[in-house]
Amino acid sequence: MKQPQQPLSTRAMQGFTLLEVMLVMVLMGLAASFVVFNAFGVNQSDQLKKEANRLQVLMDMASDYAVLNQRQLGVRFEKERREYYFVYLDDDDKWQKINNEKLYAPHTLADQFTFSLNLDDLPWDTEDQLFERDVFDENFSLDDTSTNIGDEEEKVLPPPQVLIMSSGEITPFSLAFIYEPGLSSEQPVYFELQNKDIPPLLLNGPLENLPE
Repeated sequence: MKQPQQPLSTRAMQGFTLLEVMLVMVLMGLAASFVVFNAFGVNQSDQLKKEANRLQVLMDMASDYAVLNQRQLGVRFEKERREYYFVYLDDDDKWQKINNEKLYAPHTLADQFTFSLNLDDLPWDTEDQLFERDVFDENFSLDDTSTNIGDEEEKVLPPPQVLIMSSGEITPFSLAFIYEPGLSSEQPVYFELQNKDIPPLLLNGPLENLPE
């Protein structure tokens, strides 16, 4: 007796199930290899340059922001935390973080990167308006009378190492962005962000040695 034929759709499902499983496994393998490649094959030099470019653009923008809003701004660098953030000087001569602009919020470098700030050639003199307001002492730190001791919320922010004037000028500095892989076979990479007086800032690199 002739057996009734199964519907075409049922036969197709039975015929291609194994093929479909194999195809899915191949795709999963490709996806996994892609993730591994991106995790371990990232060009650290390119990533470090992006970090340097980010600050370069932000400081140029902050210079314009300071002029338009007639504000004294600054950048505070915390080397131990690999972090920097933007601040402004309020009407009470206290430094405050810029909280209403996400672009200027605290930014932390990736774990493999760090930076080194050089302020050796700052050409300050007593004619600068900011210093006439007695916000700083001669050692470029907050005066003791401006510092409160108590709860964390009451503590005054430390002064920025780099100032951005309401005139648009930025105090001279150089900042080295550093990638040193240690025991890895990779070569260290350095970028240097420089400002001598007026923006735009200059970005040098990649460099083979840490800038002096």
